[in-house]
Amino acid sequence: MKAIVLEKFGGVENLVFKNLDKPEIADHEVLIRVKAISINPVDIKVRNGHAPLAQQLAKEQPLILGWDISGEIVAAGSEVTSFKTGDAVFGMINFVGHGKAYAEYVAADAAHLALKPENITHEEAAASSLAALTAWQAFDRYGKLRPHDTVLIHAASGGVGHFAVQMAKHIGASVIGVSSAANRDFVLQTGADQHIDYKSVHFEKFLKDIDFVLESVGGSNFQKSVQVLKPFGTIVTLPSGHTQEDEIKAREKQLHACYFMSVYSDGNDMRYIASLLEAGIVKPQVSHTFGFDEMAKAHLQLETGRTVGKVVVTL
Repeated sequence: MKAIVLEKFGGVENLVFKNLDKPEIADHEVLIRVKAISINPVDIKVRNGHAPLAQQLAKEQPLILGWDISGEIVAAGSEVTSFKTGDAVFGMINFVGHGKAYAEYVAADAAHLALKPENITHEEAAASSLAALTAWQAFDRYGKLRPHDTVLIHAASGGVGHFAVQMAKHIGASVIGVSSAANRDFVLQTGADQHIDYKSVHFEKFLKDIDFVLESVGGSNFQKSVQVLKPFGTIVTLPSGHTQEDEIKAREKQLHACYFMSVYSDGNDMRYIASLLEAGIVKPQVSHTFGFDEMAKAHLQLETGRTVGKVVVTL
């Protein structure tokens, strides 16, 4: 099978095409013929060697990046009862671990997958894995977003952000989305009640009594977000480099939760996301699609930091 191997940490030139044997599956796994792969910031960080996960994977040979896939099951282990050969499935596989998604065939734990809804494409399904899981777990596991809460979502036009806006509205929250002015219409179309242009507006100077903040920018943005939260409010931060001092200040304000978040593979959560996709409650935005031989271009697009929604690679 064709696969893309990361020969060493660094630039996109280190993503090398190789022919490898199809993976063998364990009793609890399925073998998937991959149709689409979603590219996430963690792919870039691991490729560069800048993520903690990179050190965990450094000894893997061959090292194959990627965790988000959608495809068709071609074989199932003896213990797998929830899927069968021919099923179209999607999910974030083996995160945090060695996903090996940049390949024509992938072995995946059946417990990490869900059936792909018939009303979405493989590209849309792959896009609705890590980013959608991150948004859902932020609201349901790490914090608890409730109906009638006011939630501030940073990077609301991005991969995680555009899912978070839609999910928060489904929960019944009032949503304030932060992005550039260029993406204002998109953020409002996804369901945000209010938009803030981070380039021209200092949100911390006029917002107050916010119930929940989903913070993904890092740096001083974490401290600014803490300022607008009401006492006992909730802030969930994606891995963005906040400091221990930031957490101390958050605790001083008696915030309900302050987490350095790591999304994790969970088939139950994937099935819930599948139900939202099937009902049309959540719709992924795939703004850039590349062929498998254009993986480097996909990485470079995501590295611009200006992608609306998701970047997907098709096979």
